[in-house]
Order: sequence, then C-alpha cells, then structure tokens
Amino acid sequence: MGEGTARRGRRGRVRHGGHRTAGAFLVALGLLLGSLLPGLAIGSPAQGKDKVVFHVAMLGEGVDSLNPFLGFQAPSYEMWGLTYDYLTGYSMKDMSPEPGLATKWTTSPDGKTWTFTVRSGVKFSDGVPLTAADVAYTFNRVLHGTAESTNWISYLKGVTSVTAPNATTLVMKLKKPSATLPLLPIPIVPEHVWKNVSEKDIKSYGAEPQGGKPVVGSGPFRLVQGTGDGQIFKFEANPGYWGGAPHIDEVIFQFYKNDDSAVQALLKGEADFVEGITALEVKSLKGKPGITAHNGNSPGFDEIAFNSGSVDSKGKPIGNPNPAVLDPKFRHALGYALNLPQLVQKVYQGAGLPGTTIVPPNYTGYHWEPPADQKYTFDLTKAGQLLDAAGYKMGSNGKRTLPNGKPIGSLRLAARSDSPTSLHTMDYFKQWLSDLGIDSEVSTYSSSQLTDEIYKGNFDAFQWGWYVEPDPDSMLSYMTCAQRQHSSDSFYCNKEYDKLYNEQHVSTDHAQRVQQIKKMQEIVYRDAPYLVTAYSSIGEAVRSDRFACLVTQPNPGGIWLEQYGVYNYIHMKPASEASTCDPAPGLTGAVKVSSSSESSSSTGPFLIVVGALVVVALVGGGVVMMRRRTTVGDRE
Repeated sequence: MGEGTARRGRRGRVRHGGHRTAGAFLVALGLLLGSLLPGLAIGSPAQGKDKVVFHVAMLGEGVDSLNPFLGFQAPSYEMWGLTYDYLTGYSMKDMSPEPGLATKWTTSPDGKTWTFTVRSGVKFSDGVPLTAADVAYTFNRVLHGTAESTNWISYLKGVTSVTAPNATTLVMKLKKPSATLPLLPIPIVPEHVWKNVSEKDIKSYGAEPQGGKPVVGSGPFRLVQGTGDGQIFKFEANPGYWGGAPHIDEVIFQFYKNDDSAVQALLKGEADFVEGITALEVKSLKGKPGITAHNGNSPGFDEIAFNSGSVDSKGKPIGNPNPAVLDPKFRHALGYALNLPQLVQKVYQGAGLPGTTIVPPNYTGYHWEPPADQKYTFDLTKAGQLLDAAGYKMGSNGKRTLPNGKPIGSLRLAARSDSPTSLHTMDYFKQWLSDLGIDSEVSTYSSSQLTDEIYKGNFDAFQWGWYVEPDPDSMLSYMTCAQRQHSSDSFYCNKEYDKLYNEQHVSTDHAQRVQQIKKMQEIVYRDAPYLVTAYSSIGEAVRSDRFACLVTQPNPGGIWLEQYGVYNYIHMKPASEASTCDPAPGLTGAVKVSSSSESSSSTGPFLIVVGALVVVALVGGGVVMMRRRTTVGDRE
C-alpha cells in the first residue's frame, strides 16, 4: 500500500501510492514525454549471465530480520516465503486455506483435536528430509518461546500440545475449538539447524547465509546472499523443491529509498519489477512498450494511531504520552477532524477509498460499516463540540486545555521519512488540529527508529498501516491487552474487546462469530486507538517483455507480488517460454508477453482514471507543481 517502508503484522506494514512529490512529477513527466517522443527509448531488459534472473525493486529500508521469529515488515515475510514452507497455504482465488506441507487434515467431533497429514518425500535444501517432527518443533518453539511467540502465537492460541507420532502425521490438541484453523501460516524451520539456536540466542540469530552456504529451508528458493541490514538479497532456485522447480533461476531483491529511483531502474532495464509506486506513475507506465502496470487491490488499511497508554511487559506505565491522547473521548472527537476524501484524492492520488474500520471492506463477510449516525464525517464544528463536552475547552488564547484546565501542549505527530504518504497525511492532520485549537508538531523517523520510539512509549500519534488476512483473527488479536509490548503499537486495552476476541476465536457458530467480530470493530471505532484513514491500492509494474504469466491474488483484481504465498515466483515464466501460461484452474488475467513495440496495462478497482487534463497539468503546470507548497491547503 504505497511507498516507503514495508509493513507490520502478518504481512507487516503496508505501503501506498504516496503524495505527488517533485521527484515523482519529474518521473511522470519523463514518462509522458517519452511516450510523445519516440527517440526516448526504454533501456534493454535486465539480464543475467546464462541464467534467468528476476530483479525486484523494493521500496524502503530493507528487511528488519531474516529470522522468521523476529521480523515484522513485509519484505521479511516475502523472503521467508521463498525460503521456508508452511503447513497450510492460501488460495490465489480468494485466499482461503489450501494444502501446503499438509496434504489434508481432519478434526475431531468436539473440535479439540486436529490431525494433519504431512507430505512425504519433502527435503530441506541441504538434503535432510522434512518430516512432521520439524513442524512440531517449529510450533512448539512458538508455544513455549518468548521471541518466537511474538508474530505467531495468535495462530496457536488455545493449543495445548503439538506432537508428531510419525514422519507424516501431526497432531494438535486444543483446550477449546479454534475458529481459525487450519490457517497456520508459520514458516517451518529445520529442527536439525534451529535446535542449536538457544532461547537466549534467538534474538541475535540472523538466519543469514554463512560461510558461503545458503540458508537451509524447504521453500522454492535458497537465500545465498544478504544480511538483515543489507540492501541486496539473492535467491537461487531450489532444484529439489517438492512443488516443482521454478521457471526462473534467481530472484534478486534490491531496495530503493524512493519510488522515483525504482521506476528509473525499471525503465533502464536494471529491474524487472517494481511495487509500491504511485497511481500517477502507474498511469504513465501503462503507455510504455514492454511494460505492464496496474493498481492492485490490497487487503489492508492505513491509520493514524494514538498512544492509548504505553506500558512495559509487566503493565507498568512507560514513555511520555500527552494526557489528552489517553482519553478515548478526545481521540474519538478527532475522527471528525479528518477530511478523508481529501486525503484520498491529494495524498493517494485517487487510488483508494476513505477508511472506516480495521477489517477492510474487501472482506464483506466480516467488515463492519459504521451506520450514518456513527460514521465520521469531516465536521470541525462537531469535533469541537465533542471536545468541549469531554472537557477540552477553548481558552482565551484560542488554544484548548485539558479537562483540569492545564494546557494540552503540543501533540507529537510521527511520520516515516521513507514514506511521503506518511509525511503528508500528518501534515494535513496538523493543519486540522490547528483549526480545532490544538498545537502539534510533525517529526520524521526512519521506520526502525519509529518502531523503537513506539515500544518506548515516546509518542502521541503516528501514521502507518497493516495488511489484514482473509480471516481477521490475527489483526483483531493485535488490539488485545495481551499484545501490548508485542504486536500492539497503540497499547490499546479494553476488557470488553478482549472478552469478545476470546469468544470469537473458539466459536463454532459462524454467524455468531461474525457478529462478535463486527462488535469488536465497533468498539475500536468508538475508542479510536486507530483512526483508519484509507484503504488503498498498490501500484506495480513488470517488464512484460522479459517476464510473463504473473496472476493476481485475490483473483481477479489483487496484486502480483507480496501475496500470501509464492505462486508467482514458481509459475512466472521468461518471455521466451511464455507462449502459454497454464495458470491454476479458475485463475484469470495472467500477464502476457509484450514486446518493446507494444504495451499492456490493467486497472485496479480503486484507480480513478485521469483524462486529458493530466497531460495539460503535467506540461503546463509542471513548474508550479514542483514548487514546495507552503501550506497544506496548497498541496496537490
């Protein structure tokens, strides 16, 4: 969902197509002029010597960890997916559970025992057989570890034991039935390697290539080059992969600080794929020969998050949040101070929808849409009235005070330096707060720096986003009291919410569970630890003169990379072999080969197509657009 850094959570932090910057304008203008002037040619495709190499340009700082028990940003998840396997996977069609290492599963009548049949003949990349014992070992590390549990414990909530009675059978015992099983997207690590990594050492274990040897896993590729703080990561195809050898020999990820340079790398042939680009850049790339570009529907959201009460792992208050942001009534009032349609148009370039709740509308069965009398609208008068009623009165100096009469002071708004979307969202927020008589200051941090500040509790509000899985249980778990100092970043804690979470997690009545999930969204909407700003799309482009056969997830209308699974890395083909794509049954819209003399494109469901006026604005108004705007209201 946009430029900048990647995501937290199941798929980590989301990106989005960002606000138009001067650099982005120049890229777009260059693309436009290139389409008008035949003499401006695209560079030749990226080539690997005697190998088929797929170069991916990613945005942001890089991975936060190659250790699958430690990382939380999206690029980390992407690389774990290439390196390791999962017991169950996600379908490309609708992301419902499907077989992975498990070929089938059964559950007891009371729902408290699950038995998985583990695929036979699977080997790790070092030749050691993968058995049910490796799966049990992995799950037990999550159940009984500390760092290991952070990302994955919600999937094993209520599990009392995991055993492997034989090489192809895994048995899972639970206290109560689980509504989320068989969803188990936990990377399966080799016991013969990880048993040498103690609990004490887990937080410092990099899971990186050592001594010229690749990382051991059972996935379709082997990581042969890259470190947790690096910018380039090289994967080689695993010829013994049980799902069939990929059609490409290598995947190389290279990180770029901004979308401008990533798009230029694509045009020059230094990259074959770029993601997280803006809607304007997608629009421009659609006219380029040999490139297919689209805006894919992303199952995630962006939010402004508040410090709802930062505490340490023992529940002791830490940090220095402004007293105002600790008050749900104050946060809720600010929901009426956000002009979300304006944010979508100005910051997301129209490639998004105004946000409401933490379960995106993609998931129609679970999404709660606030009724008209509860839904936030941009209404500064109403926001002011709610603040007055909550005790945040306007003083004689035009500034609001705390209920005790003391000054509110200046709220600290944190934005990510690698995300124009983050920065411009907070710039707008600052202006709207000022209109309400509330001072604030926007400070920028790298993603890693901001993460550190969040867990220290040294913030009032920040902008970021999440991916949400088809079953929203994991996202819902992040808002529970138990996730403070783990996956929670707002330190939100509500006992009524926790009770509903625990009930829905074990519910076997689907209709009842849906109502519980919707009620949870309503509680979060009311208490406002998050103000959800947008559901946006992801801009992607591929050198279709070099690679083809990529399909979207969900299908149709989704995204090509950073999916739930690695389908495209296995099934994409070099252009020379892509006369037929042979997608899995039911999948449509595979990327077709386009030569250097033709182009291809597709349009995601959120993209608002801009007509001829864009050309006029770009050429006629370019100089004005490049000028640094002095006020929020002036920004395009």
